[in-house]
Amino acid sequence: MLSGEKILVTGPAGQIAAPLCAQLATDNDVWGIARFSVPGSREEVEAMGVTTRVLDLGTADFAEVPQDFTYVLHLAAAIGPSSDYDEVLRVNAEATGLLLKHCRHAKAALVMSTASVYKPHADARHAYVETDPLGEAVLPGVPTYSITKIAEEAVARYCARAFDLPVTIARMNAAYSMRGGLPAYHLDAMINGDRITVRNDPCPYSPIHQDDINAQVAAMLGAASVPATIVNWGGDDPVGPHDWCAYFGELTGIEPKIDVVPVAGGQLGVVVDATKRTSITGPCSVRFRDGFRSLYEARYPNGATGAKANVGMSNPLSAVPKPTR
Repeated sequence: MLSGEKILVTGPAGQIAAPLCAQLATDNDVWGIARFSVPGSREEVEAMGVTTRVLDLGTADFAEVPQDFTYVLHLAAAIGPSSDYDEVLRVNAEATGLLLKHCRHAKAALVMSTASVYKPHADARHAYVETDPLGEAVLPGVPTYSITKIAEEAVARYCARAFDLPVTIARMNAAYSMRGGLPAYHLDAMINGDRITVRNDPCPYSPIHQDDINAQVAAMLGAASVPATIVNWGGDDPVGPHDWCAYFGELTGIEPKIDVVPVAGGQLGVVVDATKRTSITGPCSVRFRDGFRSLYEARYPNGATGAKANVGMSNPLSAVPKPTR
């Protein structure tokens, strides 16, 4: 575990970053930068013991951000329905370079990428390895995401070599916790009586629980190198929406309603090979059924009947509708 470090986290109010900040802040000097556009989000992060600064990565003005961080966790990203590639490239790619330049004296930086950078494979059960071809994943609702994250990776790779800054580029899969993630949104849909749309049957992922992310981040930083280390970050159990919704059905007594709507040219499945990650972090400690049961119990502590999702930490934020694909 990290202790006594000065750590900069981008997007500290996010689904993955907030629980990580809460853990890191107990033994480290943690700073968080973001727009904090959701009411109450800055207060929530500061209540964890995190020092915050309001900053828009689109402008990347780091004048109020120190440079003496020992570690950088760049977890923020622009992901949404906008088709303005110039703007999203400015946030996901250019801002990454300016951030790493600003913090170039750090011991290491972790740049969060995504498994959506992989070129779609004809086999839905194909486990993507880090050396597989990259390409447009064709993600409904987020047209700029995979391309601009590929660009971000290229910028981060350049920064590692140009600034002699050890970097890990971690390609995140389906992270989940009581705070959110694709499995959580499918659970919400089931409890709300909504239909769930998936792109294929089967459509396996490599979901990873927040507890494993928190436990593995120090090792991920420890694996940073020049040139950059590139590694998949997913769990050890390949399961998809049909699997986890069936299990949620066992837990809740609710029959899932799933529609398969193919996405032309898109990824059929998003399983990642965990060999390299396991060599860095060791195996995950949270297995599929244990993790999804804890997700249900934490998000719906009063059960499924008449339930309302508990999505926050100590100060739940207003829920924003999330896609079910």
